Amino acid sequence: MASLYTKNGVPLQVHGQAVFNQAGRQVGRIQGSKVYAPTGRYVGTIIGDRLVHRSTDAAAVASAYAPMAGAPLATAHAVASALWGDEPDLGGP
Repeated sequence: MASLYTKNGVPLQVHGQAVFNQAGRQVGRIQGSKVYAPTGRYVGTIIGDRLVHRSTDAAAVASAYAPMAGAPLATAHAVASALWGDEPDLGGP
């Protein structure tokens, strides 16, 4: 299990290619350096240990998939990053 954070420091879990939010809900799947939501919508680009939404990558689309369930995450937030881009929309709580 690897750790990943959003631009603003929200912790995420990575299991293989699956990305989970703090509640244990799958919010994305990694394809290369990009993460796509279960609907196939672009969520963000991985830069180091951060997931950042970049408008230049937002036109990318992937195949839809059925999300998996994960375990809740008990990790503290990290400091926000000054990377170029926006906080990714992870689709709610």
